[in-house]
Amino acid sequence: MKKSVEKKEIKSEISSEKISTKSANVTILEKTFIIDGLNTLSHKVWLYLPPNYKTSTEKYGVIYMHDAQNLFDNATSFVGEWGIDETLNELYKNTGKSFIVVGVENGGDKRIEEYTPWTHEKYGGGKGEIYVNFLVNELKPFIDKNYRTKATAENTAIIGSSLGGLISFYGGLKYPEVFGKIGALSTSFWFSNKVIIFAEENGNQKNTKLYLLVGDKEGDSMVPDTENMAELLIDLGFPSENLKTKVHPEGKHTESFWKAEFLEVLTFLFNL
Repeated sequence: MKKSVEKKEIKSEISSEKISTKSANVTILEKTFIIDGLNTLSHKVWLYLPPNYKTSTEKYGVIYMHDAQNLFDNATSFVGEWGIDETLNELYKNTGKSFIVVGVENGGDKRIEEYTPWTHEKYGGGKGEIYVNFLVNELKPFIDKNYRTKATAENTAIIGSSLGGLISFYGGLKYPEVFGKIGALSTSFWFSNKVIIFAEENGNQKNTKLYLLVGDKEGDSMVPDTENMAELLIDLGFPSENLKTKVHPEGKHTESFWKAEFLEVLTFLFNL
């Protein structure tokens, strides 16, 4: 009887384990990064290379993303993955177009401080500038040195959701000479009113492309916050043709929402 129970327990444990879903062209770099001044964590970096990377001499645009645990693999995701690799593999199959994607793992319980440039009375945070400086001054030079990239701003995007959307918005506007394309999805503009001041000081960009996505079922302030930010940017002189704001009537604050919208985001940002 005991052996039977043990077998059932073992079978239950196996069936409850998450199965890895990442594609063969997704790897985790051997090199990890401890970000000076941020925290003492060793950050892993995930890398998606196009299906034809090893058989061509082509250079590729690069997309920098956050929360790498959730981008490619159900086994490491919090509540589901974005399916970035499947989406881009299908894009390549259908069009021959593809990108390099660089995803930085978040710091777990340090995530809030990593992805917020300002502090919040309740939630803390405020080390986002250090994180963005790492992307600009350490990670991007490393990627450009070791992989065949189109290194100019017009070929470089920064994309994220929630607090990852906030840090993408911040990083892209602060460094337009590095990131020419921003995907700010379900952005946590609520985190600090200082984002308004920041936008007023940095929002008059002439060459940056920005995609703002929000779902109508994400929370009371998410839609008006996003629409107000879009209006502010246009008032500041941000070219209307370079800005797209989408309010999805059924959109929720979930990976499945961002997964479903990702290709449309890329289509706008890179004129696919």
